[in-house]
Amino acid sequence: MAGLKFRVLLDSKDKNEVFRDILISDKADFESFYKAILDAYGFTSDQMASFYMSNDSWDKGFEISLFDMSFGEDPDQILPGVMHSSIIGSFIQESDQKIILVHDFLRMWIFLIELIGYTEDTPEYPKTILTVGNAPAEDSKPAESEDLQFETESDVDGFDEDEDEFGFGDYDDEYDY
Repeated sequence: MAGLKFRVLLDSKDKNEVFRDILISDKADFESFYKAILDAYGFTSDQMASFYMSNDSWDKGFEISLFDMSFGEDPDQILPGVMHSSIIGSFIQESDQKIILVHDFLRMWIFLIELIGYTEDTPEYPKTILTVGNAPAEDSKPAESEDLQFETESDVDGFDEDEDEFGFGDYDDEYDY
């Protein structure tokens, strides 16, 4: 057994660096790691989230989701892993393994995670060993849906609701179109 030391950087538009170094056992599952990250940043665990194994270009690879999302899926399809049953050590392929965590798919908090070291001592529980920068409040980032604005037909210039575009009013019958 070994301890894995990860640097967890909060990706934000703010120019101040905010990261946490977390030490965790290579035998721990991703759900324990997820909870340790949320605790380190003061975030709540009431949102959906997924880890994505990554490469040096920070491309999203294999997904490890918080919950099992396979409801009647094609058995031949490659399904995401589930955090509580995915062991971190099983997914480490590089000495500087990179992982992306997306927390709260509406606010899109993105954490860039990199393996920065190993220890011979295996921690019993995950622990934050270094804190740099102040974490923003979890609700300080607007939800993506709050930024979306949809144009309705009544917002379109020149649209007349009474206009019968399809000719339904051309017939005399008991139906009111």
